Amino acid sequence: MMNIHNLSVSFQGEYLFEDITFKLGNGDRIGLIGKNGAGKSTMLKILSKEMEPDTGQIAADKELKIGFLKQDIDFILGRTVLEEAYEAFIEIKALEAQMEEVNTQLATRTDYESDGYHQLMVDINDLQHQYEILGGYNYQGDTEKILQGLGFKREDFNKLTDTFSGGWRMRIELAKLLLQNNDILLLDEPTNHLDIESIIWLEGFLKNYTGAVAIVSHDKMFLDNVTNRTIEISLGRIYDYPKPYSQFLVLREELRTQQLASQKNQQKQIEQTEKLIEKFRAKASKATMAQSLIKKLDKIDRIEVDEDDNSVMTLNFPVSITPGKVVVEAENVSKNYGENQVLSNVSLLIERDAKTAFVGQNGQGKSTLAKILVGDLQYDGNLKLGHNVQIGYFAQNQAEYLDGNKTVLDTMIDAANETNRSKVRDILGSFLFRGDEAEKYVRVLSGGERNRLALAKLMLQPFNVLIMDEPTNHLDIKSKNVLKEALTRFEGTLILVSHDRDFLQGLTTTLYEFKDEKIKKYLGDIDYYLEQRKVESLREVEKRTVIKDTPKEKKQQSYEDQKKLKSLNNRLSNTESKINQLEKEIKKIDEELALNYDEVSSKPNFFSSYQSKKEKLNKLMNEWEEIQMKIDSL
Repeated sequence: MMNIHNLSVSFQGEYLFEDITFKLGNGDRIGLIGKNGAGKSTMLKILSKEMEPDTGQIAADKELKIGFLKQDIDFILGRTVLEEAYEAFIEIKALEAQMEEVNTQLATRTDYESDGYHQLMVDINDLQHQYEILGGYNYQGDTEKILQGLGFKREDFNKLTDTFSGGWRMRIELAKLLLQNNDILLLDEPTNHLDIESIIWLEGFLKNYTGAVAIVSHDKMFLDNVTNRTIEISLGRIYDYPKPYSQFLVLREELRTQQLASQKNQQKQIEQTEKLIEKFRAKASKATMAQSLIKKLDKIDRIEVDEDDNSVMTLNFPVSITPGKVVVEAENVSKNYGENQVLSNVSLLIERDAKTAFVGQNGQGKSTLAKILVGDLQYDGNLKLGHNVQIGYFAQNQAEYLDGNKTVLDTMIDAANETNRSKVRDILGSFLFRGDEAEKYVRVLSGGERNRLALAKLMLQPFNVLIMDEPTNHLDIKSKNVLKEALTRFEGTLILVSHDRDFLQGLTTTLYEFKDEKIKKYLGDIDYYLEQRKVESLREVEKRTVIKDTPKEKKQQSYEDQKKLKSLNNRLSNTESKINQLEKEIKKIDEELALNYDEVSSKPNFFSSYQSKKEKLNKLMNEWEEIQMKIDSL
């Protein structure tokens, strides 16, 4: 499908990767991994032909279709969610415009017996046939299913994209890619803005995808569940194994162990040979043997051990002062954005040293409550912070607040005070911004490097309560592990907003689920929560929120649903029969017209009858889609 040969890319005289060769084939689901700044996003840009390599070739079929989900996207303002998603179907939309133009002419012209009118009949028949082949009668239903799978509600479909956050716009872009008939999907951090339910849905979609997929992700569980191959970019080289991430780590370590053992044995042989050479050199009678051993030594292919970039940031969150026993007390807190009510009469109490997670679908109020706690948003209700509470806050879009025109060092110096300004270089060094790295402009940093800088800035302020909103977005896996270890050691109070299952495991002891303007408390970590919510069938669980409290109502509701479903299926079957019958009739007329146009078209009221059948078919098609949507919703 795609061959990459001797690919090299350098920046400012240093190679990101050099002479890299690999292939992409059908069914490959590749996890592209590596440290922040290793060149993963650059590789995707090259594969998408958005960027040219310095050297090397990429060989691919001319007709190859590539879909690329970037971290930064641009939207044309003024479109609804559905209209933007329909942009995935360029050919179908063009056909619709042509069909509308031809149908308008057929409806307005009266020269039924002219060659021009006959040509219009032939044209509309050809267009409808092509429209059907391209899936024109199914694309709207497919679009709605994918949007719902990615977390959109039906009432969101006709809202303008302008009203959605960057994360939700990213979902629309992802939906467009999934709807297109691409041969290769290139996905750069696709799970960053997805909640747990949508990630599970995306996993299922990608597992069944028949083309090739290359994914840059730092979600270990997502990589293990989706990929069947791992390519790591490290120190300018790649390591390619036909295994998902966790199995790749095991194989990579086994290979390094074997290489080290072989290298050790070889070194012993070399040392023994060198001793013999020195011994034989001293004797004239053995000089020939010494020369022979020297030649033998020169021919030895020295075993090299794969280099591993083990540099990681050093991270500790010291507690400033000890706060009172109760850190946060909220009572009947409500928040709305215009007509959109996000939180209604929410109450919670968080005690000192508690480790708490906020989870739930996007848009349910997790980040909103976090912003309320730190004083960034106005609200209704009562909220009280405890004695001596000092809050450190890492916002979801923290990296966006960084000034791209400043250097890394200037960013830190400007955020520091008199007491810690002298420590800025040391802090930057612990976050891997050493030497010239500190002089880089923020605008050239990768997403993960910006997040590291934002974390470094956080160290410049005292706190005993740490609130972090999606802190792992863009962080590489090693950096995520360092952050998790630091938070595990943190002796203060922690509140985490996250959709990263692996990161949350074992990190918190209390969890609040945000749903339908309310919150529900679970005394356990993310594994306990997922077990309680039966994550394998989470969408089914979401539909049955009143099972335990009202079993009779559930039974009645289930019976009513069954009746509705049966009735809708009967209607669907009946409509399909009518569509099939009409299509046969129209096809027969088209064949008769092709054989003997003059005789057939001269029949009384022929064209009005023919047009009536076409209109009735379109009406039945619309009815079929409406019924199918109702069935899907049940």
